[in-house]
Amino acid sequence: MLDSLRKVGKEIGRELNRTWENLSDGWRELLSRSSNALTHFTKKHEDNQGGEISLSQFPSWSLLAGEVVETDESIIVRLEVPGMEKEDCNITIEGNTLYLTGEKRISRESEEGQYHIMERAYGSFQRAIPLAHNVDSEKAEASYKNGVLSVRLPKTGSATSKSIVIN
Repeated sequence: MLDSLRKVGKEIGRELNRTWENLSDGWRELLSRSSNALTHFTKKHEDNQGGEISLSQFPSWSLLAGEVVETDESIIVRLEVPGMEKEDCNITIEGNTLYLTGEKRISRESEEGQYHIMERAYGSFQRAIPLAHNVDSEKAEASYKNGVLSVRLPKTGSATSKSIVIN
């Protein structure tokens, strides 16, 4: 009986070690690849009817995942902003940094029911994306489709600042 308890204990120990390794790998991946995507949302918001509601029950951090691609002619920035309209986003270029600011608004179909899972953050936010090259902000183009904001920034030799209208 003591031998079978030892075997069970060793097996449990191996499974716990495997679980811990997987969890650690996931956190390392998140920190190495997505740490800049972790975005703070300020907990103040107005609902669709113009009244202010409390967001204290919702998370204040969420991922705004993105990618930056450099071609011979331009830098392309794509950011996932699900649940937002293009009018809720503002893009500014300052030097070699693209700033995305905005507000993710909560919209509930009814006030009935209680939450069992709350993983979505709401409120105001700002995300800074470093650019690997100087860009011509005067010729920048932005578009929004299916929750993805795309910004094409032609490369140039000098640094400038400008706000960009999203089409």
